[in-house]
Amino acid sequence: MAKPNKKTPESSVDVYCNQCKTQLFKYRKGGKGSLIKCFKQRITKDYTSQPCTCPSCNAIFARDTLVRGAPAFKIIGGKVFSK
Repeated sequence: MAKPNKKTPESSVDVYCNQCKTQLFKYRKGGKGSLIKCFKQRITKDYTSQPCTCPSCNAIFARDTLVRGAPAFKIIGGKVFSK
């Protein structure tokens, strides 16, 4: 399996909790599609205290997994939005 590109994309998005609108992290996203997975090496600023859990409403928004051999968060549909 191919690993994600080592060169991080130029564009950065802010990821927010859909329930309480709290910012979760800043992420370097490549492509135009929706946010399905977040590679941990591309997260530039993390605002969560526990992994995959919103700091204000304690909602679980992702699952910790390996994607193409790299550690990543697999986003649960409808739990987050990005700007």
